[in-house]
Amino acid sequence: MVLLVLVASVLIAAVTIYQYREEAKDYHRERLERKEKAIKQSINFVIRETTYPVTTENIPLIFKEEIFDIDAIHNLQINLYDLDGQLLKSSKRTIQRDTTDLCLDPEILNTLSNTLEHRYVVKNVEAGQTFQSSYTYITDEKFKNLAILNLPYLENDDFLNKELKEFLIRLSLAYVVLILVAIIFAYFISKFITKSLRTISDKMNETRLEKRNKKIQIKSTSAEIETLVNSYNSMIDELEASAVVLATNEREQAWREMAKQVAHEIKNPLTPMRLTVQSFQRKFNPKDENIHQKVNEYSNTLIQQIDIMSSIASAFSNFAKMPAQKSEDLNVVHIVKLALDIFNESYIEFHSEDDEIMAKFDRTQLIRVVTNLVKNGIQAISNEHQNPKILVRVFSDEYNVNITVEDNGDGIEEETKSKIFEPKFTTKSSGMGLGLAMVKNIVETYKGSIIFTSELGKGTIFTVSFPKNQ
Repeated sequence: MVLLVLVASVLIAAVTIYQYREEAKDYHRERLERKEKAIKQSINFVIRETTYPVTTENIPLIFKEEIFDIDAIHNLQINLYDLDGQLLKSSKRTIQRDTTDLCLDPEILNTLSNTLEHRYVVKNVEAGQTFQSSYTYITDEKFKNLAILNLPYLENDDFLNKELKEFLIRLSLAYVVLILVAIIFAYFISKFITKSLRTISDKMNETRLEKRNKKIQIKSTSAEIETLVNSYNSMIDELEASAVVLATNEREQAWREMAKQVAHEIKNPLTPMRLTVQSFQRKFNPKDENIHQKVNEYSNTLIQQIDIMSSIASAFSNFAKMPAQKSEDLNVVHIVKLALDIFNESYIEFHSEDDEIMAKFDRTQLIRVVTNLVKNGIQAISNEHQNPKILVRVFSDEYNVNITVEDNGDGIEEETKSKIFEPKFTTKSSGMGLGLAMVKNIVETYKGSIIFTSELGKGTIFTVSFPKNQ
């Protein structure tokens, strides 16, 4: 409403200014024509009453004094030129005349003689003022052209501009009052209209899936608002029914996911335990002088994996905390070596820039990170590969510890890179696809990050970084 009033006021002001200017143009044109007609009547009267022969050459004599009288009566300067455009007589009293006043422009003469009305009006602006000059013939009693009459006319718009200014001021005052009234009216109207909408909005903001929502009760309102309220109340009924179904499905889904997660977590330590036992069977030699040391290493490996299973079992009752996490000062180089000891693949290499790189991390979780990444690298290398290789490196900078696992396997396709860390996503024929998702979750829990680069046919590099001090 306010915008409509503002637009209307601007349009009316623009139309008014345009109308005033057009009326001013018409006024000056008609006034010049009236002046010209009256002056020509006065000139014709002088020509009829003169005793001089009525010729072009006698014009200065005929109008020697009369031209000033005509000027005084009509308050307009009068110039008389001969038919060739030379000045004969002027009512302008001046000692020295401008040379341009003494002779007419040929264009004026041509236009004057070639037009049907034998009249020519030219407009120009000088010193900020607009002048009109009309040119027409004066004739004798036999309608023979005697001379050219020129009337310079000044367009004085002071009176019209004053009226326009006063009108615009009154119009502005009227529209200021209208705008104020419109603002007040629009305010109360909007309050009335939005009162019901605000109630609906508040109820919608309070709507929650996990609680019982109240329906809207509005007594007096419009039919449109009533329809909206009824739709909202129907939605509340449907929402409650959907919430019950959703809660049931979520509980079932949570148990299914928990079962998959626990199965995967238990399977992780079982695999290295099986590999350790098989290795022990193959390499066991009672006569080996280092047999006790090797038995201790195998035993430590089995105990370590059993501890992992124990932590999974103890955390099974609380899905959100599975597996339990703690921070302890670890030599990352030593822990990574322990994690690699469970693998029998000869192509796995390990390099570290130092023998000791300390950081705060959970021992079990760090082993799980390394074993998952190495297992992922082993599975990425096809059986037909002639020179398989997995390189595990540990290095540090000022703030972080970095572990890289590089393989020369098949690489990762572009369309699967964005999904590589998603739970249950896998490109393998077996497994649940939870390994890399768990690795990412573990690393991010310790405020770290995991990234990878991969090239098809050349291999993949996973880089894990986490702070030295948590």
